[in-house]
Amino acid sequence: MSPDAERRAAWEAVLQAFEADLTADGHAPWSEPSGLGPVPRELVGRASRLLAAQRDRIATLEGDRRATLDHLGALRAVDATREPRGSVYLDASA
Repeated sequence: MSPDAERRAAWEAVLQAFEADLTADGHAPWSEPSGLGPVPRELVGRASRLLAAQRDRIATLEGDRRATLDHLGALRAVDATREPRGSVYLDASA
């Protein structure tokens, strides 16, 4: 296999793994690929689409995170207004 074909195959494997991670619900540890060299010209479009999809996913996750924080804040506010169910003070003088 020629060096260009090896580089292309390595990049295709990396892009395929990124695409799979983008649609997965779980979280897998990530480490930066090394020794790949520049993206082959014929894969630039695919890599650009993947980058745009990752940015969209990040924006969605940020929106979900903000909504969750808003909901938690509302729950905490409700809990703060509840009357205590037990005694608040202990009458030590009686």
